[in-house]
Formats: sequence, structure tokens, C-alpha cells
Amino acid sequence: MRLIITYLIGLIFGTGITLGGMLNPAKVINFFDVAGTWDPSLAFVMGGALLTTFLGYRLVLKRPAPTMALAFSLPNRRDIDPALVAGSATFGIGWGIAGFCPGGALPALGTGDLNVYVFTAALIAGILVARGLQSLRAPATA
Repeated sequence: MRLIITYLIGLIFGTGITLGGMLNPAKVINFFDVAGTWDPSLAFVMGGALLTTFLGYRLVLKRPAPTMALAFSLPNRRDIDPALVAGSATFGIGWGIAGFCPGGALPALGTGDLNVYVFTAALIAGILVARGLQSLRAPATA
């Protein structure tokens, strides 16, 4: 049941990304081109996502526990460290250059566009490199 619900949530997300036009990297790149062919549609997609998240958290966190887990898994750190800044900057630069973010790229795999596959391969490679670097930084447990 959990897998079916996860699939349905992903399907809804992918549909929203598609309907918002975020499968087209030109829309994302044009959002960042404020001096040229600026396209504000990404701001509306982000605003809709923020509103949905804000309302969803208000409703869900009133419950004593999640439906499919024993407890809510919420972040407990609020500090801004160098790893967070570096990761955010890397994400933003890659998003601005490629026009894809992971949320938009995964549904776009269905388009068959080679650029999406190259981006996704680079994304996976980046995840593997980051995990490798984290394991080098982690203290050894005895």
C-alpha cells in the first residue's frame, strides 16, 4: 500500500511539473534571464508549491502521527553550515546552466531528450561523489 501511495504522489508531482511547463529547460533558463527573455512562470509554479506545502503542513501536523509511520520525521537542525551553502550553490548553478532540477528532470525522462539523460547521469554521479566525500569526512566508528 505504501508503494502505491508513493507512486501516486510522484504521479501527481510529475503531472504538476508537466502542466507547469517545467519539463522545458528554456522556461527555467528564461526565468533567470531577467535582462532578456524573462519568463515569470517559474515564480508562479514555486508560489503554488509554497502555498500547497504551507497549507499541507498546517493540516498534517495537527495529526498525532503520520498515516504510514510511527512519528513525523522533521528536520531538527536550523544552522547554516558550509556544506549547506556549497550544496545550495552547486544546485543553483547547475539548475541555471542546464535548466533542469531533479524534480523536473525525472518526469522529463519520458520525453526521450538526450539532454535529460545526460543531466540525470550527471545528477547520479554527483550524488555518488557527495556520498563518497561524506564517508571520507565521517569519523570511523569502532
